[in-house]
Amino acid sequence: MHFTASQISQMIGGSIEGSPDAQVNSFGKIEEATIGQLSFLANPKYEEFLYLTSASVVIINESLELKRPVTPTLIRVPDAYSSFASLLEKYQQLKTQMLSGIQQPAHIHESAKLGEQVFVGAFTFIGEKAQIGPGSKIFPNCHIGNNVRIGENCILHPGVKIYQDCIIGNEVVIHAGAVIGSDGFGFAPQADGTYRKVPQIGNVLIEDRVEIGANTTIDRATIGSTIIRSGVKLDNLIQIAHNVEIGKDTVIAAQAGISGSTKIGKNVMIGGQVGITGHIHVADGSKVSAQSGITKSVKAPNMVLSGTPAQDHGAYLRTMAMGRTLPEIEKRISELEEIIKHSQPHHQ
Repeated sequence: MHFTASQISQMIGGSIEGSPDAQVNSFGKIEEATIGQLSFLANPKYEEFLYLTSASVVIINESLELKRPVTPTLIRVPDAYSSFASLLEKYQQLKTQMLSGIQQPAHIHESAKLGEQVFVGAFTFIGEKAQIGPGSKIFPNCHIGNNVRIGENCILHPGVKIYQDCIIGNEVVIHAGAVIGSDGFGFAPQADGTYRKVPQIGNVLIEDRVEIGANTTIDRATIGSTIIRSGVKLDNLIQIAHNVEIGKDTVIAAQAGISGSTKIGKNVMIGGQVGITGHIHVADGSKVSAQSGITKSVKAPNMVLSGTPAQDHGAYLRTMAMGRTLPEIEKRISELEEIIKHSQPHHQ
């Protein structure tokens, strides 16, 4: 697909400096882009490449003052990074909108209902009474269980597994290998030391505009629903346990794990490899540093937390700073003990 600088500026609401007829047909990083490619500059560290790049069109911030002439056509916008992301999203939508129809072989139960412009990739299984909304794209090797409901304009990448009875909202993106609705980790200890499985009869409810990364797993509820609220963004390799609720517009980075029945507030930011224990609450707006461990409820909103057990970030930094001085403190204490020992009077 070819686009002119004029067309791109209209898409993102920018102003053009240079030729409005400059054409692009692909994207490239500003330090590597070639003729016919579109790039962007948002980080000042890369400004030098603006004067060296072979890109045909570059999106830049309105506030950027040029230090010398440039070759590419420029499109100025308030936020180059956000505008470029918006453009990539539109480009991806154009590509996926072209997909429709059912590839063979695929198994679609006769009671399943598919909306208009749905795409189903080869080797996909769609179970009894499943519903897939208009415009959704199901890539190859997906499994959609009985009674699953998927909304409009969703994308399931290859190998996604959605167990029975789960509900997916509109404009949800689920990346390859994710598993939605597997059993929660429920086992009752018995008197003889063995464990008896507790049946997991609930489901997973995912609201609108959620994105779920590759190989992330979300367990079904024991009873009721594990709930992912609208706008949540989950990275790859995340474990969400049974009956967890994650609030609106929360973001969670890779390898985090959230234990059963914990409630995460809205607009929370959770770093990579964070562990959160079960049956607690994390307040709205919390920010949790990578590799932290939350062992009790966070009641005050908008706190920044670090460490294990997690504490206020400022207090954590002071503790770490003090920890670095411990060898010196130990040495001074030993010296003082020696002084005291030798200053004591000797008794016959």
